[in-house]
Amino acid sequence: MSFEISEYKNKMSKSFEILKKELSGLRTGRASPGLIEPLSVDAYGSKVPITQIGNISVPEPRMLSIQVWDQSLVEAVESSIRNSNLGLNPMTEGTLIRLPVPDLTEERRKEIVKLAGKYCEECRIGIRNIRRDAMDEVKNKEKNKEISKDEMFEHSENIQKLTDEFIAQVDSLFEEKEKDILTI
Repeated sequence: MSFEISEYKNKMSKSFEILKKELSGLRTGRASPGLIEPLSVDAYGSKVPITQIGNISVPEPRMLSIQVWDQSLVEAVESSIRNSNLGLNPMTEGTLIRLPVPDLTEERRKEIVKLAGKYCEECRIGIRNIRRDAMDEVKNKEKNKEISKDEMFEHSENIQKLTDEFIAQVDSLFEEKEKDILTI
């Protein structure tokens, strides 16, 4: 049995997709449901995604609203939003929670860029871990005489090229997001 790189390519791709989703939640001054979708709420004895507790909508360009389905969870949703460090102040009217999106100060923009950088670094580490796993598999196959030394070197080169491609995509995405956040 020879070595399959596609499995590792899929894992790297999933890691990159998660990063894109995390970055989409970082706000750039416009209201977006992606801003609060990653939040979890303590409900029913466990952590539940906020999207499973109510409808998120954007009634105005600088306003988010959450229509909570269960009255008993309104406080938990408010608490989750306040503890999220997103800088949002929930206003509640019954089961409707309004979230005005304030203008971003330069300081806050820099904080968001740092957070984006942290997400990107976590993704890079994940991709490098996937590379390490792939390299280990190739070395084990060579050690067990399933593939030749030449094949091992060829696979190692391909794994490194794949890793470099994904790291470059992460870097490019970060630069794009940084420019987007810092643009007033």
